[in-house]
Amino acid sequence: MPLLGLLYFVNYLDRVNIGFAGPNGMNAELGLTATVFGLASGIFFIGYLLLEVPSNLALHRFGARRWITRILVSWGIIASIMAFTPNATVLIVLRFLLGVAEAGFFPGIILYLTFWFPAEYRARAVGWFMVAVPVSTAVGSTVSALIIQGGEGLFGLSGWRVMFLAEGIPAIVLGIVTFFALTDRPEQARWLAEDERSWLRRRLDAETAEVEAAEHWPLRRALTAPRILVLAFVYFGVTYGLYALGFFLPTIVSGFEQQFGTKLDTIEKGLVTSVPYVVAAVGMVVWSRLADRSASRADGSGFLAGEGGRRWWLALPMIVGGIAIPIALYLRDPFSAMVAVTICAVGTCAALPTFWPLPSQFLTGAAAAGGIALINSLGNLSGFVAPYVTGGLADLTGSQRAGLWVVGIVTVAGAVAALLVGRRTSRSAVRDPSG
Repeated sequence: MPLLGLLYFVNYLDRVNIGFAGPNGMNAELGLTATVFGLASGIFFIGYLLLEVPSNLALHRFGARRWITRILVSWGIIASIMAFTPNATVLIVLRFLLGVAEAGFFPGIILYLTFWFPAEYRARAVGWFMVAVPVSTAVGSTVSALIIQGGEGLFGLSGWRVMFLAEGIPAIVLGIVTFFALTDRPEQARWLAEDERSWLRRRLDAETAEVEAAEHWPLRRALTAPRILVLAFVYFGVTYGLYALGFFLPTIVSGFEQQFGTKLDTIEKGLVTSVPYVVAAVGMVVWSRLADRSASRADGSGFLAGEGGRRWWLALPMIVGGIAIPIALYLRDPFSAMVAVTICAVGTCAALPTFWPLPSQFLTGAAAAGGIALINSLGNLSGFVAPYVTGGLADLTGSQRAGLWVVGIVTVAGAVAALLVGRRTSRSAVRDPSG
């Protein structure tokens, strides 16, 4: 888990560090409007969508160790090349190629975790893995600000260019580490005792057999079923707020000077940007543990308990986050605005790990590989739509308010869909009788 968390930390930072580069010199140097910046931020997810399912099926066939190594090295190379972007067109092309290179990483890890963790532990396992999202944004905002400020003029490059270079190289190095350090399946883990490997394998095989006995999902069905498409919309709602915040929060914080008369230097802006994500990281881990404990209750009493309660553990933080985000820009001082933004970040991040146990309640094997990848790729279209719509509405209205109202509406709509699809999904869930 520490290795996987580190990989996702670097992965997510390379995905969203354009949000730090934009207001710190890149937009001015390349002449980007808010709409073009949103397009460059979001085009990543078009390439991501095109190859997500084939990439995850390849991981299922060839093994996580080799395929994740390939992903890491290729995305690290492209992320580093972004340091030499001459204009907006090349930036957009490189962001598209970055999405192509990275396709399959996240759903591959979600699939990989199902090879290791029984159902009652999966939300917290996903939570520990995905805590890299708020941590990478919290730490990354400060680190990126330091690199931008301290790297200005290094190698004759602007500070934002040095940031792209410095944050792309670790992916290449970690790709090499992954090839030698990662173990594909529990039965290959020499760091476990033989009886431990056998016990874990039996436990996971028994769960898989029970799920398949309850409802068999072949690959073709997993790629076409309405239930999968609704889950994709739910995930779209979860990630819409995440990407809107990730790409535009640095810009919002920079706007405090004009809106409230607050003067912040580059480092202070990075520190302020990190606050919502530090709180969100803690909330994410705590919420996922509570969700797993509630789902494993034998009596299943209460609407939050049992496998059927997982939809509520997903929907509640989505609703809170969706309501909080548009409120932030109507508050009259930066402290209150950041409190609202922090509530939104906590709600959005808490929903992430509680979402992914839902597909694994009824998908196994190749169907899980294809279905999880399809859900993730369609859901992550929000990464294209959110920054593009938010930036376009900012250009159109001269304010961030309209775009963030859209964020709130989409997130709450996803929560409603989660409650509806979760009822049917939970009926397919089979609990491990061993407890």
